[in-house]
Amino acid sequence: MSKSVAENRKARHSYFITDTLEAGLILTGTEVKSLRAGQASIAESYAVERDDGLFLINSHIPEYKAGNRNNHEPLRPRQLLLHRREIDKLGSAVSRAGITIVPLKLYFNERGIAKVLLGIAKGKKQHDKRATEKDRDWKRDQGRLMRDRG
Repeated sequence: MSKSVAENRKARHSYFITDTLEAGLILTGTEVKSLRAGQASIAESYAVERDDGLFLINSHIPEYKAGNRNNHEPLRPRQLLLHRREIDKLGSAVSRAGITIVPLKLYFNERGIAKVLLGIAKGKKQHDKRATEKDRDWKRDQGRLMRDRG
């Protein structure tokens, strides 16, 4: 059972998620301790390919309170650990128009290793968001009606 640290709930509202991929993170000791305390935010973050690797940009892991002068920067870019073919696949997907890589979930797996679930996403327009919300409301009402009648 994996322990979730942070979840990007707005991602599924703002994007069509076409594919998901699990990646490791290169973290410092104080970042891991801060994550184990359950403090992180990936709401405004995204992944970008640069310097022959994939980096998580704008993810916020606050400084560890008991850390000393060797504490980490909260908003530093963090390198993602993926195979070369996976990085190439994501890079080719991003080169197409309107495609981006967003983190969906930050968690510790069964072995206690920090992982991030990445989604290959295409941005939704305003009318798409309204249609999704309308469908979700209808499904909720439909379930309520079936429960009351049956």
